[in-house]
Amino acid sequence: MEHIIIEGGNTRLQGEVVIEGAKNAVLPLLAATILAKDGQTILRNVPILSDVFTMNNVIRGLDIDVVFDENNKEITVDASNYILDKAPYEYVSQMRASIVVLGPILARCGHATVSMPGGCSIGSRPIDLHLKGLEAMGAKITQSGGDIIAKASKLQGANIYLDFPSVGATQNLMMAATLAEGKTVIENAAREPEIVDLALLLNKMGAIVKGAGTETLTIQGVNRLHGADHDVVQDRIEAGTFMVAAAMTNGDVLIKDAIWEHNRPLISKLREMGVEVTDEARGIRVKADTASLKPVTVKTLPHPGFPTDMQAQFTALMAVVDGESTMIETVFENRFQHLEEMRRMGLHSEILRETAMIHGGQGLQGATVMSTDLRASAALILSGLVAKGQTKVGKLTHLDRGYYQFNEKLVGLGATIKRVKGDA
Repeated sequence: MEHIIIEGGNTRLQGEVVIEGAKNAVLPLLAATILAKDGQTILRNVPILSDVFTMNNVIRGLDIDVVFDENNKEITVDASNYILDKAPYEYVSQMRASIVVLGPILARCGHATVSMPGGCSIGSRPIDLHLKGLEAMGAKITQSGGDIIAKASKLQGANIYLDFPSVGATQNLMMAATLAEGKTVIENAAREPEIVDLALLLNKMGAIVKGAGTETLTIQGVNRLHGADHDVVQDRIEAGTFMVAAAMTNGDVLIKDAIWEHNRPLISKLREMGVEVTDEARGIRVKADTASLKPVTVKTLPHPGFPTDMQAQFTALMAVVDGESTMIETVFENRFQHLEEMRRMGLHSEILRETAMIHGGQGLQGATVMSTDLRASAALILSGLVAKGQTKVGKLTHLDRGYYQFNEKLVGLGATIKRVKGDA
């Protein structure tokens, strides 16, 4: 097993850091390539992450040609030949996000078989909204032996209202609707920047998608889509993680090419806490003096609310701020597991259902801890930067799903951190 070892207590992050293309954008973008019967689709600014390799294998399992040029961070997909209609269980079972191939396969082939998704430790995250939306478009859905089987000789446009603005359901239904007969309207749609990025690619491929980034999406079905070139949007969650890291360590860090609008909810809470955040020509700069920061209350919500994917990292920041801060998690249940690990480092906190009370400013001590999910892994590493002594973080498979060269980037900012194999 690999570990990250941090020598903390006196770390002050300074300098510039480069962020990658967004994991949460590139996975549905890869799913969208299934729809192109003509030409190649080229995705650029692709992050080199384990989830990306998994999704590449899901696409390859459909007998689609996928080439990942890691040196240039570019993926080329050719789905112009006959494709299979069953996604491989071996890879779908590793990652919940792979469910987004269901809509594209169904729209392209008229039938699709996809295993029930796995690979998540932060709650049930049901897919009923995906299935209800496809049924509204005329699909017949059955389940057999752990597989979801969808059939529709030709999907039909429909008016769909999502009970919750699910990102995955919005993406799945958007893609399915591009090849449906007639117009599809999705109300209470997710509004995340990754939804907008997917719509941009689909429109380049010949789709007619309007309203991305708003509560109502309108998709006019077309007969055929083709390949296109697309640059993956910057990763707002990675950018936010480095913003929090700078704030926790009395730092002064420029997050290069970070997009202000995408990070506005986080920036608002950082400023409320007393962190200096400025929009510069080359990115977003974060400066802070933790001694002067104030406790805050944060509630996670679907975009444009505070992102659940920044909850764990922000609770780590709350831990170093004098006073009592409150974090309310409304998007996913079971997403405070990292706080149990942080208690090993001396964190004082109380959890009551969806609310965590963080008693900050009491000092953290280095300890051996284990990642419980992707964002928790980052939170534990950030905590190690400010904890006195040595912190050892294990189960890095979570970290590798969403962060590329995370420890190397922190070293570049002045952290004393290394990744080692075994129990060293």
